[in-house]
Amino acid sequence: MSKKESFLINRLKSVGYAFKGAIYLIRTEASVKIQVFCAIAITIAGFYFDISKTEWLFQIAFIGLVMSLEGMNTAIESIADFVHPERHQAIGKIKDIAAGAVFIAAICAAIAALVIYIPKIF
Repeated sequence: MSKKESFLINRLKSVGYAFKGAIYLIRTEASVKIQVFCAIAITIAGFYFDISKTEWLFQIAFIGLVMSLEGMNTAIESIADFVHPERHQAIGKIKDIAAGAVFIAAICAAIAALVIYIPKIF
C-alpha cells in the first residue's frame, strides 16, 4: 500500500497538468494561436488607450471565456474522435454545438471590444 500524497502535493500536480494542457493547446491548435494573438493585441490596446478598471475586467473575462471554451471545444472534439473515429452524424452535431459555443463567446467578446474601443478611437 502506497502512502497517500498530501493535499498540497496533489494541488501542485493538478496545476502542473493544467499548465501542460494550456501549453499543448497553444502549441497545437491554430484557433488558439489566433486567439492568443488577439488577446495580446487587445491587451496592448488596453494599455495604449488607458482603459478603465471595469473595462479591463470585461476584457480579461472575455479573453478567458473564449480561450477556455476553445479548450473545452478541443477536448470535446478529441474525445468524440476517440470514441467514434469514423464520420458520424451525431458526432458531427456534438462538434458543431461545441464550436458554436466558442463562436457565441467570440462574437460577444468582439462586441465588448467594440463598445470599449470605438469611443476611444473616434
